[in-house]
Amino acid sequence: MKRISTGSPFEKTLGFSRAIVKGGWCFVSGVTGYDYSTMTMPESAADQARNCFATIEKVLAEGGFTLDDIVRVQYTLTDAALMDEVTPALGAAMGEIRPAATIVIAGLIKPEMLIEIEVTAFKG
Repeated sequence: MKRISTGSPFEKTLGFSRAIVKGGWCFVSGVTGYDYSTMTMPESAADQARNCFATIEKVLAEGGFTLDDIVRVQYTLTDAALMDEVTPALGAAMGEIRPAATIVIAGLIKPEMLIEIEVTAFKG
């Protein structure tokens, strides 16, 4: 088993790994739109979604996976009204891959967080 970290302060404080690779599976924890190198958050939900996918792609690569290996995704939005804004970013990242997906509307742990994306990848 391999644990992957982005260096996010949330990982240590809340006690989780950004991703776990076990066998042909990679489980990526919920990723928000922070740029983890600067710990800055864009204001727009679409830019946050793009940052999420950039982080996810980097973490998957570290585990030996690509976006094409994603088989499951869960999107969490803080407000259903944000769906129209993030749809182009989600489609750009996942439109050709088309994993099984769920969209949940729920609060997140910081007010600046508008979207969180969690993925599972498999290489078989």
